Amino acid sequence: MMSKEQNKKAQEQFGEAVNTGDLEKLRDLVAQDVKDHDPAPDQGPGPQGYIDFFSMMRNAFPDMHIEVEKLVADDENVAFAYTLTGTHKGEFMGVKSTGTPIEVRGLQISRFKGGKLVERWGSSDELGILKQIGTEFKIEKH
Repeated sequence: MMSKEQNKKAQEQFGEAVNTGDLEKLRDLVAQDVKDHDPAPDQGPGPQGYIDFFSMMRNAFPDMHIEVEKLVADDENVAFAYTLTGTHKGEFMGVKSTGTPIEVRGLQISRFKGGKLVERWGSSDELGILKQIGTEFKIEKH
C-alpha cells in the first residue's frame, strides 16, 4: 500500500516534469495502462500520450507554469486545484500565436499505485484558454 506522502511526492514530480519541460520523467511516473477519464483531444495512451500532450502545450505556451493552489490526498488518491499560466507563442488548437498571456484554473484527481499514475479524472478550462487568446465563439440556435 502506498502512503499518502509517496503519492503526493509522485504528483509533485509529475508537476515538476511538466513545469520544467523534462517530460521524459513522465515515463517513470505514469503506468503504461493508465486510465484517463478526461483525456485531451488526440491524447494517445500511456506515458507517451502525456508526453505528447504536454509537448504540444509547452510549444504553444513555452513559459507554461502549473501552480497547485490546494492539494488533498489519501492512501491512493491525490486531488488538487491548480492555476495554469503562460504566454501564447505557438499554435494552440488551430489558433496561431497571439503573444497573449493566459490564466486558467483546473481540477484533477490522480490515483496512484506503486508510485505511478494509474487513473486520472480532470477538468481544465480549454474554453477559457481559447477565449483569452481571442477566439470568437458563436452559439447557434437550432
